[in-house]
Amino acid sequence: MAVSANRLELLQIADAVAREKVIDRQIVLAAMEDAIAKAARSRYGTETEVHAEINPRTGELRLSRYLHVVEQVENPAIEIALVDAQRFNPAAQVGDTIADTLPPFDFGRIAAQSAKQVIVQKVREAERDRQYEEFKDRIGEIVNGVVKRAEYGNVIVDLGRGEGIVRRDELIPREAFRPGDRIRAYVYDVRREQRGPQIFLSRTHPQFMAKLFAQEVPEIYDGIIEVKAVARDPGSRAKIAVISRDSSIDPVGACVGMRGSRVQAVVGELQGEKIDIIPWSPDVATFIVNALQPAEVAKVVLDEDAERIEVVVPDDQLSLAIGRRGQNVRLASQLTGWDIDILTEAEESERRQKEFLSRTTTFMEALDVDEVVGQLLASEGFRTVEELAYVDLSELTSIEGFDEETAAEIQNRATAYLDRIEAENDARRRELGVEDELKEIEGVTSAMLVKFGENEVKTVEDLAGCATDDLVGWSERKGGETVRNAGILDGIELSREEAEAMVMDARVKAGWIEAPAEPAEAEGEEAGV
Repeated sequence: MAVSANRLELLQIADAVAREKVIDRQIVLAAMEDAIAKAARSRYGTETEVHAEINPRTGELRLSRYLHVVEQVENPAIEIALVDAQRFNPAAQVGDTIADTLPPFDFGRIAAQSAKQVIVQKVREAERDRQYEEFKDRIGEIVNGVVKRAEYGNVIVDLGRGEGIVRRDELIPREAFRPGDRIRAYVYDVRREQRGPQIFLSRTHPQFMAKLFAQEVPEIYDGIIEVKAVARDPGSRAKIAVISRDSSIDPVGACVGMRGSRVQAVVGELQGEKIDIIPWSPDVATFIVNALQPAEVAKVVLDEDAERIEVVVPDDQLSLAIGRRGQNVRLASQLTGWDIDILTEAEESERRQKEFLSRTTTFMEALDVDEVVGQLLASEGFRTVEELAYVDLSELTSIEGFDEETAAEIQNRATAYLDRIEAENDARRRELGVEDELKEIEGVTSAMLVKFGENEVKTVEDLAGCATDDLVGWSERKGGETVRNAGILDGIELSREEAEAMVMDARVKAGWIEAPAEPAEAEGEEAGV
């Protein structure tokens, strides 16, 4: 094939490849130029700087080699003497580059094959870049495709201008696809890899269901109704929380549709997955009660520090609230982001009774009072001896049957008990070898010092090396269940913020970090005081 042959043929080839691969025509022309230059170097020498240029309008090909102007030529393949260069260009100087036009030539078979490989490689790279750029902006969308083949349970999908993969764990259980089947899936990741862009699809992703509702419910697409949270047990059951920005539109009713038409369209796509549509609420307790539908809830108790909630349900609602294999409560927990403990009314009543008896016994032993007085204090809401010791005396005198003298005696006994416990703890702390400096840490009590000693935290440096989780414990998900890991101070009422402040104070006292400036001092410095 002669390079100088048919000029229009080059342009026609470039146009055909650009259309077929959906890439820029200029990229194809640049690939042809690189291929022709490579073939020319095989004829004129690999060191020669050969450049090919195809006119995009006429198809005319121009071959040239670049020569660097030097005083003394060492490599004639890439250098030219200044005297010779000035014959081409009288203004040439040392360091300039001269373009020397080369005559057309015929490709040999090997050169033509090599040029073809260059063009194919460049076009393939351009096609991969185009696919990546196109699909990286489609993460979070639903795409339609045709199943190309199935490999080891994974499904390869032809997306028209790209190829995606639905891995086995991203398919709904028990669903099977054959080559030629149409498939809808959610694009959750696009990665640029050596073998080309990898488009990862999912049919189990929670957002797949949310996007399906957006396609079926115009109010979601228009932004009138917002999907706030989704939790799925793919192929079995799901919960979706929605809220309406327009008070005249019922978000649940809009998602269900006339005679359930909208939700049924989504259920059909998800292979019969049962869907609970739940009204979202900014009030956590209300939201969690809604999330546990269809079970009825009698009472909720929130622990905001631990992000746990205790839900009390009627005895006959327990199995419904928990669901088969814990499915209902697990999905409600995923939907709300809170750990949920479920108790029946009977269990809660029994626990309250145990707590009441425990507090009564504590008051009887600590204050040396009879059962009636202990029960009176417990029923008035006092939980600890500390509360009795430091409460305002008027709160004790307001209890029926307690005069001022009795209230004062109760408070004196509470104070004496705490002093005795303090002395015992201090003796135990010394026995365990806990240094006195730890007492100076803000918030540390004698009971904590004993716990520290029992867990080999005996110096300020030991405490400084602890993390907040080491002190108060932490929770983690294992096998779909929340597992609680006890901390050093387990059993002592302490928030994460208080524990963190203690650790930071220890690090300051250990000299690991500088103490933060007081707000008043910082303001004074900024004002230049």
